[in-house]
Amino acid sequence: MSEKIFGGVETDVVANSALPAKVGVWPKVKAFLFQEIKVELTPAQQKFEDDLNDFLHIELTWQDFKDFLFQDITFGKKKNK
Repeated sequence: MSEKIFGGVETDVVANSALPAKVGVWPKVKAFLFQEIKVELTPAQQKFEDDLNDFLHIELTWQDFKDFLFQDITFGKKKNK
């Protein structure tokens, strides 16, 4: 015995009877938590996101790190020599 579902595709009724009678709690929770979310940003928000991504993906080298650690630090006013 076969029946037509899913756009006319013939399936076996015996194969369908092996499916669970009801959906459990975990598949419902998982489907809710991992659903796809579509986010649309305004142009200002998109510019901020682009600037943030550029900042977060700056290529840092050991020389940049060393220059930052050993930079000259001045306190107060600079003295003219």
